[in-house]
Order: sequence, then C-alpha cells, then structure tokens
Amino acid sequence: MALYITDECTYCGACEPDCPTNAISAGTEIYVIDASLCNECEGVDGGAACVNVCPAECIVQG
Repeated sequence: MALYITDECTYCGACEPDCPTNAISAGTEIYVIDASLCNECEGVDGGAACVNVCPAECIVQG
C-alpha cells in the first residue's frame, strides 16, 4: 500500500528530497506520490521519511 498527500498540503516541498524511492513530485497545487514507487519506506528506521518531515501532517496511508 502506498501513502498519499491530502489537499491540506501547503506545497512546502519538505517531503520530496527525503523520499528514498523518488516517489514524490510537485503537482499543480500539491505534491503527489507515485503509488507504483512508494513502499512506505519499508525497512527504513523511523518509518516513512515524508511523514516525519511534513509540517502539515497531510501524508496518510491510501
């Protein structure tokens, strides 16, 4: 299952550089996660990197 970014995204860009699978990119109004690339940081200490850095807490399981 992949994560996704809700409409509460503030378009700050904090999540994109922290994604180890490069699944996050800038959309038109919010950042988006490519579900085919996202593995929810499986095996990464601390869990999903994007969730940990998101100031808007808008990255959730899909």
